[in-house]
Amino acid sequence: MALRSKLRSLTLRRFSTSILSPDSKTPLTSKEKSRAALSLLRFESNPERVLDICRAAALTPDTHLDRVAYSQAITKLKKSHYYEGIRSFITDSLARPDLKSERSVSHFIVLYGQAGLVKDAVKLFEEMRQYGVAQNVKSLNALLISCIMAREYGEMKRIFTDFPAKYSLEPDLDTYNTVLKGFCESGSSNSAYSVLSEMERKGIQPNATTFSVVVAGFYKEEKLGDVEKVAEVMKKFGVKHGLGVYNAKIQSLCKLKKSEEAKKLLDEILDKKIKPNCMTYGHLIYGFCKEGKLEEAKGLFKEMVDRKLKPGTESYFTLAHYLCKGKDFEAALDISKECIARGWVPSITTMKSLVNGLISIEKVEEAKEIIGTMKEKFSRHADVWTEIEEGLAAK
Repeated sequence: MALRSKLRSLTLRRFSTSILSPDSKTPLTSKEKSRAALSLLRFESNPERVLDICRAAALTPDTHLDRVAYSQAITKLKKSHYYEGIRSFITDSLARPDLKSERSVSHFIVLYGQAGLVKDAVKLFEEMRQYGVAQNVKSLNALLISCIMAREYGEMKRIFTDFPAKYSLEPDLDTYNTVLKGFCESGSSNSAYSVLSEMERKGIQPNATTFSVVVAGFYKEEKLGDVEKVAEVMKKFGVKHGLGVYNAKIQSLCKLKKSEEAKKLLDEILDKKIKPNCMTYGHLIYGFCKEGKLEEAKGLFKEMVDRKLKPGTESYFTLAHYLCKGKDFEAALDISKECIARGWVPSITTMKSLVNGLISIEKVEEAKEIIGTMKEKFSRHADVWTEIEEGLAAK
């Protein structure tokens, strides 16, 4: 029996290696499998092949890389409308002995929501005990998140109202913050007042996340008077107006194309000796870019770097895209080079726009350099870049 189990394990390891890394002569480690799966999923569009990759990688919700791979896979399967494949994949995963835990089941509930299969998410929650796992507040929160991901806000409200009593569960702070997010996303921000009242009755202390969500909701509905009321409610609960709430306000104002007003909040943050973070600057950079105020965006990017903050991918990608759109190709080139040096590459659309822009301002050598980099980084799209390169040579 032990020999049979060992042979079976070896066969599975060889099978997974043949799918994930055909050229490898030795079985892959778990981390190598995860990285290989992520790399393959990035470009794979065949739904059956997506499932083969996931099965070969033996994904588990316990690791960050695998959670990202799960999410990528579900996104691609949903795009292909391969819902039966999603169901069979999750059902097969639940049969694995190593995945019979509350954490795993809760993650699969969320994945059903990501796929838009809320009925399946509810069914899995109701059947958790069949997998040897009892329903608890964490799995309830996962189900609420599932509803929000699928934009099934009515179902979210029903579950929040009925399930705590039905399953003898006590909602916690995460439960209330999740429900507030759902109400605010769905245009029902006024419901926040009743939720906050319930939290007070049950002795659950709101935190900065609670009010960041509510503030964002009222801004989205442009109920600026309620934003001011929330500030008073925060004082009542003794919650400080910290960076999280400021970031929510800045992001909301930028979405409303009120970036100048948002910038004043950055000044207020600095006056209060609160340290802004990359998210603060990222929201502002996006806002000013969206309004076509590229000099302000570039200035904020520089200020962020000068403050020893490390810009994330979104700031680089946003700037590169909008600088190309605004025909500031030299600045876009500098940002793209810096971005690539960090191991991040803007979208092919942005990079094609940059190459064409550089050619238009007679920066041909720079354009060729970018083409060479893109052929190396995106070997699967090498033919696209070769075609552009040949067109460049013909000029």
